[in-house]
Amino acid sequence: MKKLLTQADCALHRQGRGDHEIWYTPINGAYLTVDGNIKSRHTANGTLIDAGLPKVF
Repeated sequence: MKKLLTQADCALHRQGRGDHEIWYTPINGAYLTVDGNIKSRHTANGTLIDAGLPKVF
């Protein structure tokens, strides 16, 4: 997940609570929360859509 976000020019903004991270996506100018241990492909695809990227998983 982090590799895909980095390739899309998204940047880590700050560390969140627990294993979550806050990322900035320049595609739609928004901040999104990324879980450090995503186990569900549905959650991973939802995060990618929130970042303005296509589904991968």
